[in-house]
Amino acid sequence: MATKQVRYEALVKALHADLYRYSYWLCHDKHIAEDLVQETFLRAWRALDSLKDEKAAKSWLITILRRENARRFERKRFEMSEYEEANITDVKAASNEQHIENHWLREKIAQLPAEYREPLVLQVIGGFSGEEIADMLSLNKNTVMTRLFRARNQLKEAVDNEPKLRGLDNG
Repeated sequence: MATKQVRYEALVKALHADLYRYSYWLCHDKHIAEDLVQETFLRAWRALDSLKDEKAAKSWLITILRRENARRFERKRFEMSEYEEANITDVKAASNEQHIENHWLREKIAQLPAEYREPLVLQVIGGFSGEEIADMLSLNKNTVMTRLFRARNQLKEAVDNEPKLRGLDNG
């Protein structure tokens, strides 16, 4: 029991922040993201003996988190409404211009179709390889790479089509 506790505490300490970031990207709500991470770790505790390879822990936990997020929709019907994305503050304070650009980019990523958005977020936020993403999403690696390519192209197109507004407030 003591070794299970040590393994579990090491997982929580090492991966809590990554799971929270990914969870927040999924639900766009601080409280729901915290609940999802807590449920993920609860399920991980129950199934910790099934984790044989410690190197696969992050993708294993992400998979649990994705399934827990899906369960959230199975249990309850939500009313669709507009939401306002809560701010996540970094340790380093960004300039106002950088904050605006980051918000704009998050909005553009959120507007991508889910099939493109999810692999992109897993790669950028989670730091997963194409092969790991393919395993998590139960897709072919080539499919994942194609979706990542298309997601980046759509973001590039959005940036290229954005009117240049910098410096207009300075006169």
